[in-house]
Amino acid sequence: MIKKLLKKSLETPLSSFVIKELMEPHFDPNWHFHPHYQLFTVIKGTGTRFIGDDIRHFEEGDTVFIGPNIPHLWQNDKLYFEGNPKLKTHGIVIYFSEDFLGRDFFEKPEMQQLKQLLNRSSQGIQFNQIFSKVLQKEMKILLNETGFKQILGLMSILEKISKNIDYKLITSFGYINNHKVSETNRMQKVHEYVLSNFKSQIKLTQIAALINMSEAAFCRYFKNRTNKTFSTFIAEIRIGYACKLLIKANKNIAIVAAESGFNTVSNFNKQFKEITKKTPLQYQKEFLRS
Repeated sequence: MIKKLLKKSLETPLSSFVIKELMEPHFDPNWHFHPHYQLFTVIKGTGTRFIGDDIRHFEEGDTVFIGPNIPHLWQNDKLYFEGNPKLKTHGIVIYFSEDFLGRDFFEKPEMQQLKQLLNRSSQGIQFNQIFSKVLQKEMKILLNETGFKQILGLMSILEKISKNIDYKLITSFGYINNHKVSETNRMQKVHEYVLSNFKSQIKLTQIAALINMSEAAFCRYFKNRTNKTFSTFIAEIRIGYACKLLIKANKNIAIVAAESGFNTVSNFNKQFKEITKKTPLQYQKEFLRS
């Protein structure tokens, strides 16, 4: 269940940046943002990932680098919240501020490639599985470093990322975080309701009433906060779940469509291609070949 959007504080007097190994029943269920850069890799765990206006299924190997104040959440599948002691998540996360090595450090001529990386991170950056394995290895080593070696290790990781050319930007071009901490209860209720009911029909009248708005006012409010329509938001949640079924369960397309909340296979195929740029069958075959 997604909790209230939080503005996280990650300052520590003991080091200039933070690195944590996360080993819990599930990842942090709080939808949040913070004024730090974040590098995060999933070693174990599956679910739905929310970064800015992007929604998609995640699994082991998911590795991203995101800039400051981009709302994000790795929402584990429901099974992770049911108390199964054998089902655990594992990840490593690094947080740092732009001035963690001094106010103008990234403005130096020698740092221009890293400065460009920081600029790109304003949309969030996702890496492929091969490069993710490289980063995971480096991040595991960094966990055991201290002092100056830890600083050198982080700079080495950032340099590798800055030189990597096989990546995808996550949020849409020009995405801006319009969320305000003071008014996030409304969006919290919307997220919780959709994640709990996306397999069934969701009526606009129901969701608008849930947060005490007219349908027209809700549509404007949602579009302003997320840069997408409410119907697109629901479709992305459903397609993300469908992707998981296609690659994990290897199910028939018609069964996947029904279990993901689509009334017809034709509508499912249309929405799937609009969002993933592939047909469900192409998506399934490409994954099985890899």
